[in-house]
Amino acid sequence: MDLMKMMGKVKEVQAKMKEAQENLVHLTAEGESGGGMVKAIVNGNKQLVKLDIDKDLAKPEDLEMLQDLVIAAVNKAITDVEEKARQYLQKQTEGILPNMNIPGMDLGF
Repeated sequence: MDLMKMMGKVKEVQAKMKEAQENLVHLTAEGESGGGMVKAIVNGNKQLVKLDIDKDLAKPEDLEMLQDLVIAAVNKAITDVEEKARQYLQKQTEGILPNMNIPGMDLGF
């Protein structure tokens, strides 16, 4: 493979990666804690986009527990969406650079 073809492939990969990363906003994952009493949804950009808290948890004496449950739910959702994003980006770039191992070429996840 000559250098010009390789550079063309690199540009193609960059364009595909940019497009795939832009589409991550549509990829979501849900995390929950407390038996479903707290649910958090994050997108592929690792942004919390929705938070549902059971109304029974909104008592002042339960504030510390509520905070812990929210943290657990958000962290679970972020962990799940990172894996989904990694798989998605891997699939989007599959086969573009066959038989080429480029050191440092990482999907970022």
